[in-house]
Amino acid sequence: MAQAHEKAASWLYAEEAVLDQEIARSAREYAAELGIEPLSVATCAFLTTLASLPSVHAIAEVGTGTGVSGLALLAGASDSTLTSIDMEPVAQNYAREAFTAQGIRSARFRLINGRSADLLPRLASNSYDLVVLDGDPLEAAGDVEEALRMLKIGGILIVTHALNHDLVADPVRRDAVTVALRDLGHELLAQETVVASLLPLSDGVLMAVKKS
Repeated sequence: MAQAHEKAASWLYAEEAVLDQEIARSAREYAAELGIEPLSVATCAFLTTLASLPSVHAIAEVGTGTGVSGLALLAGASDSTLTSIDMEPVAQNYAREAFTAQGIRSARFRLINGRSADLLPRLASNSYDLVVLDGDPLEAAGDVEEALRMLKIGGILIVTHALNHDLVADPVRRDAVTVALRDLGHELLAQETVVASLLPLSDGVLMAVKKS
């Protein structure tokens, strides 16, 4: 029990060690009003780190929300671009306002309203350096397939909420979302075309680098 307590304290420390931007805090507050669960501060800091890699220029995202994750992704470099998909137009409008308030040029982001299953197939193959999936877990498997098509060799795939509030690790949990994320993790970790890892960051991050 003591070890579990220490581990929980370490996770909390990691979450609180990163400062959130004022505009991102405002976006989080608006997300709470809309009933949207944004990514944690630590997860957003991780995305900013990935987006700062010299190889990352074109980024795609499923799950715009109110712009919390988009702010993190666009903070990685001044010349990167973001294509973000979401079904909620009200939230996307706030994201657009948040990006503008942050001084991000409109040419650097494209917000598309609609279902990922309908829109991802329209995005170009082998054209993105980083794809972040933070959408409907029940559509994640199909989104991953499209994301891998979209990524360049060496591109990075991120699936958020991969541990589903710690339910994925419990084999007794058999609800549809938990099973879908558990199966997705197993499949991606076993794929020979990627190098994948499951990171216990916040609510879990499934990360894969496309090899071929």
